[in-house]
Amino acid sequence: MKYHFKVKKEKLGFSAQCIELPGCITEGDTSQELYVNMQEALNLYIEEPDNASDLAKLPDQSIKESKTVIAVPVDHLIAFAFMVRYYRIKNRFTQKEVAKKMGFETLYSYQRLETKKCNPSLKIISKIKQMYPDFSVDFALN
Repeated sequence: MKYHFKVKKEKLGFSAQCIELPGCITEGDTSQELYVNMQEALNLYIEEPDNASDLAKLPDQSIKESKTVIAVPVDHLIAFAFMVRYYRIKNRFTQKEVAKKMGFETLYSYQRLETKKCNPSLKIISKIKQMYPDFSVDFALN
């Protein structure tokens, strides 16, 4: 999962703003520092939603990289958790409803899937796929 940042050269360093996610902005003294900061800003933006029922936009795959537009990957664990949350909200389920439908013993066990701390087994990924047939782990891994 890669988002796109518009990069600008400033008097002292660089600034960048995510095209798909308004408010996801960062800066750096060097281009290398800027890239690290873009990854960090993106991961924080995706990982910590302002409102538990809000959906962040998915990356716009039609945006092409250029001298001033850079594709920045989301950490794989954050991307997977984001996609689980995305599908739940898109399908208008509560965490409690999904936990019950997927056969989790506790709500907390399900909630871990929506955090970067999750490390799902194939059995859990299979349950996610049964719950959301169009869910793709590829989206989280690319």
